[in-house]
Amino acid sequence: MSRPNTPFKIVMAVPWLMLLFTAMLVLVGSLALYSASEGAWSPWAERHIIRACLGVVMIIVIAALPLRLIYDFSYAGLLGAVAVLAILPVIGVGTGAVRWIAIGGFNFQPSEPAKLALIIALARYFSTRQPDDISRISSYIIPILMLAIPFGLVVTQPDLGTALMLMLGGLAVIFSAGLPKRYIFLGLAGVLASIPVIWSQLYDYQKARVMTFLNPEADMLGAGYQITQSKIALGSGGLFGKGFLMGSQSQLNYLPEKQTDFVFTMIGEEFGLVGNLVVLGVYLAILGGIFRIGLSSENRFSRLVCVGIAMMIFSYVFVNIAMVTGLLPVVGAPLPLISYGGTAMLSVFAALGVVVNIALHRQVEDAELQ
Repeated sequence: MSRPNTPFKIVMAVPWLMLLFTAMLVLVGSLALYSASEGAWSPWAERHIIRACLGVVMIIVIAALPLRLIYDFSYAGLLGAVAVLAILPVIGVGTGAVRWIAIGGFNFQPSEPAKLALIIALARYFSTRQPDDISRISSYIIPILMLAIPFGLVVTQPDLGTALMLMLGGLAVIFSAGLPKRYIFLGLAGVLASIPVIWSQLYDYQKARVMTFLNPEADMLGAGYQITQSKIALGSGGLFGKGFLMGSQSQLNYLPEKQTDFVFTMIGEEFGLVGNLVVLGVYLAILGGIFRIGLSSENRFSRLVCVGIAMMIFSYVFVNIAMVTGLLPVVGAPLPLISYGGTAMLSVFAALGVVVNIALHRQVEDAELQ
């Protein structure tokens, strides 16, 4: 049986709690963006709500598709994403970094949906491998290429932060597929050995971000200004915060990019450590729901997709929060469903739509997909 066969069973199969937590994050984001614009719905909060409504439509449409359709078009989706990334230097827009495509007044960032396309394509590849294949190093040539090509294209935009998050989602699928420990240790050794080469290839502004991360006090009014102000705002919020619309660092515009990368800092200033912990708890509940859906699925493809999507969302959250608290260099990573930004938000909604689809098709077995 491929899906619940009665309307009641279909309704009961929908992960309502996960969707409720998603709506809570959108609400938090809308209020945060309302505060970021000093008590006005324009320009950020109203667009955030409109995009959320579009995201709900995306969830419904994707959830209604046959799971087999997502499986069959997984490779085509990745090829399409790579093709767009490849021609981005020609058709893209941006100052310094060409990361967007302008479509009717809307800037679309192709690297965001590429993360989801990579996860689904890798999940299909490994769902067709036999246990003996997983132990052979030759079985990893194709998936490494599937990961390396979009990773390289995103790095050259340049957008190292997004490229690393794309790689994390792909590696999560490869690891969950049963990657032998010897290959894990070999890969770690290779990464460590290549650090000097990677450092030499970084752009000057990327090296500056790393040096600022190591010593932000060295240039508090220059390169270290963002992270310094972020720490001041987080610390001044205390346990319960200063209150909604009462954050001095954000309201007086001392906090840069408060509507995007540093929205978590603004929440901490206004609602304190308790507010930040509540937001983290909601994210944890969503991730737990995704893992639960994956573990209850009867086909390997669905399980690997859920692992990859969970890692994709986790990487957004981890990198953003580690960045604004000074645990990682500032790389420009949005906080999913809360930060202002259309492509990243809609990509997360699309990923959640795939999860809902899997929840409705948990009883699909491997043989029905292959």
